[in-house]
Amino acid sequence: IALTGGIGSGKSAVTEHLRALGATVLDADEFSHQVTAKGSAALERIGEAFGAGVLNPDGSLDRAALRQLVFADAAARSQLEAILHPDIRRRMREAAEQTDAPYCVFSIPLLIETGRTEDFDRVLVVEAPASMRRERTARRSNLDRKQIDAIIAAQASDEERRQAADDLIVNDGSLDALGAKVKVLHQQYLELASQPVAESEISAPLRR
Repeated sequence: IALTGGIGSGKSAVTEHLRALGATVLDADEFSHQVTAKGSAALERIGEAFGAGVLNPDGSLDRAALRQLVFADAAARSQLEAILHPDIRRRMREAAEQTDAPYCVFSIPLLIETGRTEDFDRVLVVEAPASMRRERTARRSNLDRKQIDAIIAAQASDEERRQAADDLIVNDGSLDALGAKVKVLHQQYLELASQPVAESEISAPLRR
């Protein structure tokens, strides 16, 4: 199952609930940190492609500087994705092959943007009103309104994500309310995982 949603929609909160329920969750952002660790081949390529300005004095990645650069330049963003995504995908596939959980969730923020929806049995979209997303992002990060708007503009629209969704969680309430929605969806995923593949493929979309 692929999980996606715009910045500030609550993807991390959903994955925390899923992990607490026993689901295997593979987070692309976590794998990205592994791939770009200090001394890695990917980090060396990033330095060559974007210059020393995206590196900290100790040689580690300056994520804020790189983020500002790529979200202002579509070509730079594509270049970065070409460096990172193949290794991230390989590592996530290898991790998925090791799980014995009934189902596995791949948390991929840029799932729609990279055209990967067909790689998965189901797509779960987490959605929230734009005003809430901006507020959550500003509260948890050092980004200003202009930077947040640039990230939102670079991502798929709500409508594009809805069109790709098999399952939709609207995260516009409390954490407890979100947890209740995730718990119901988890039970339905367990039921789908126990069915023959053909039945799972024709199962009706779930809306929460």
